[in-house]
Amino acid sequence: MSFPDKKTVLDFIRDNPNATTKQDIARGLHVKGRERAVLREILKELEADGTLERTGKRAWSQADRPPSTGVVQFTHTDENGDLIGKALGDNGPFGPDIIYSGLSGKQKGEATEPGEGDRALCKITQVDGDWQARALTVLEKQLTNSLVGMYSQGPRGGKVTPANRKERREFLIQEADRHGAEDGDLVVTTPKPQGRRQYGPNLGVIREVIGHISDPRSASLLAIHAHGIPVDFPEAALEQARNPKPAAAEREDLTKTPLITIDPHDARDHDDAVFAEQLDDGWRVIVAIADVAAFVTPDSPLDREALKRGNSTYFPDRVVPMLPFELSADECSLREGELRRCMAVEMIFDKSGSKRSHRFIRGMMKSAAKLSYEEAQAAIDGKPGGKAGDMLETVLKPLWGAYAALSKARDDRSPLDLDLPERRIVFSEDGEIEGIITKERLDAHRLIEEFMIQANVAAAETLEKQKSPLIYRVHDTPTDAKIAAFAEFLQTIDMKWNIGQRPQTENFNRLLGEIRDGDYDQMVTQMVLRTQAQAIYSEENLGHFGLNLIRYAHFTSPIRRYADLIVHRALIASLGLGPDGLSKDMSVRLEEMAQHISDTERRSMAAEREATDRYLAIFLADRVGSEFEGRITGVTGAGLFIALAGSGADGFVPISSISDDYWVHDDTAMQIYARGSGKTYGLGQIVRVKLKEVTPLQGGLLLEMLSDPMPAPEGRQEARERHDTGRGRPPRRKTGPGKPTGKRPGKGKFNKKTLPKHKRKSRK
Repeated sequence: MSFPDKKTVLDFIRDNPNATTKQDIARGLHVKGRERAVLREILKELEADGTLERTGKRAWSQADRPPSTGVVQFTHTDENGDLIGKALGDNGPFGPDIIYSGLSGKQKGEATEPGEGDRALCKITQVDGDWQARALTVLEKQLTNSLVGMYSQGPRGGKVTPANRKERREFLIQEADRHGAEDGDLVVTTPKPQGRRQYGPNLGVIREVIGHISDPRSASLLAIHAHGIPVDFPEAALEQARNPKPAAAEREDLTKTPLITIDPHDARDHDDAVFAEQLDDGWRVIVAIADVAAFVTPDSPLDREALKRGNSTYFPDRVVPMLPFELSADECSLREGELRRCMAVEMIFDKSGSKRSHRFIRGMMKSAAKLSYEEAQAAIDGKPGGKAGDMLETVLKPLWGAYAALSKARDDRSPLDLDLPERRIVFSEDGEIEGIITKERLDAHRLIEEFMIQANVAAAETLEKQKSPLIYRVHDTPTDAKIAAFAEFLQTIDMKWNIGQRPQTENFNRLLGEIRDGDYDQMVTQMVLRTQAQAIYSEENLGHFGLNLIRYAHFTSPIRRYADLIVHRALIASLGLGPDGLSKDMSVRLEEMAQHISDTERRSMAAEREATDRYLAIFLADRVGSEFEGRITGVTGAGLFIALAGSGADGFVPISSISDDYWVHDDTAMQIYARGSGKTYGLGQIVRVKLKEVTPLQGGLLLEMLSDPMPAPEGRQEARERHDTGRGRPPRRKTGPGKPTGKRPGKGKFNKKTLPKHKRKSRK
């Protein structure tokens, strides 16, 4: 019999419940060389026949028993009042019932308790025959039963209209369940238990009043509550932040090095500082980052709360921070002229911008200056003033010199060149919207971005060399299916893409360069963006396609991203820089943590997008009837999505309102066309529209199309006629007056339509 065999593997897993990964099993059984391939096949077979349950990408547990540490999905409360759950694997809950027995010993009174529907990372043990779980961290609070919306008082009671466009429910509120809510209040509502009653309206109970629709802050408040973003810190975490006790560590003196911070003019925290000097044969660059790990120690109240949040969330009018402001804006902020602890990386580049070496430093620094992007750029452009003028020759010019060298290497690397415009909502002191501006993209922004990228790469390289566990920032290669769809789209505009070749950023860049400022510029740019995968955190290195890098980790923003804090701890542990490094217990949880912080990032992005949509709707509420120029950014069988020029606000034109023509959705070409004439509206097309209706609660804009469609494209009309007459492959979807669309065109209000996620940004 070959080694290893199924029985040997199963016996080992039964006797060593903490050894859950393939690496643990291989090490425990002393499996080497070709035997690893045999082990991999055995694990696959055991998973396929249901003997093992996969609990992670490279982790397994016996299907009839939970892992010693794992994610538990709590499903219900039993007749004794105990909260019951099951271990959560890749295929869903598995194994025996698990009884929740409280928070882990260190967390009592300091953390949120899980409830029905919640998921929590738990320590799982067997006590007197029963499986019991103690929660380490609540990863996901169940929000599906609650509804966030606006309360309206009527003659026969009240109702709550949902703030989410995708939400179909409305709750009627009886007087006894109103709990003080007034007309126009924003509320959190839950369904009212209705016994065996099966018919009639949905009844709800108001649980919390979070504000009023007239409050300028309402847009962010709605998004915060709808997505369950934690706002208030536990008292134990606040106490730790108010009385910081940094871990003792040997530090290198960087106080004489003129490191400076370059940030937005209104930044409250400064977590990175930069320095450069010219060498005989290249450049020396230092990137210094706030040493958050010294203050946020593993498994402390601050650490547990930071992990739960995963990241800071940035709304147009406020920030919900990952760490209390006592740390993020004070003790961990690299303030000008104040002594601060830092983690730094010193990098040596040759004249062509290629990195020759780097080393990590745990140091003490004192920021020589706090500059805004605009101040630094103005000084370089020949308009120096104030501190920027004083530092022009000694600090700023060397920084720009090093950046010029790094830009050569960056151009050779050819990262994906999608320079998408960003807009910022400007508020008055009393919270009213004053306007929307497009952020200017300066070389100062690109300089800081490139220095941060190089520091992030250095962190990943060092940790790999040290064979340390780490969480990568990965951006996977576009899938074959997405590339095939992209190639098919390009054919509709007489452009070609070689499907047989491996996707490369330089090929996308070459295509974008060819169409830049042409008729298809925005159309192709949007399609390139849709073709990309979403960037996530992962224990497995998949590379970063967008940046065209083999390995990449987040190191430069530990104040606002938990992933960076993990990387800092891994560097501290692997390089012997102090006692507060990555613990063994945390190392084995990296896969679950990577999934969790990827989820919290997506949660924040969704909440930020919703709040922005609402603020833009509020800004345009008094412009109903006005005409705007816009660009088509989404094409569906239900209608067209239009981004309005200037504000960038998204509106919707229902297909049934365009004309009396029979409109057909061509999914491949991202167009709708009129049967017979073949005239089209398509992705990227500039059109004129009228604002018909605004729903600030949902952030919706209903538009009327004023522009005529484009003429039928040459060479495509004949194929479309074959489709329309049944002589070819039928179109994927047909819509028009009186035709079924899967929705109800012309019925209901616009704010009940579902908006697809047609604008997706990948955070680097």
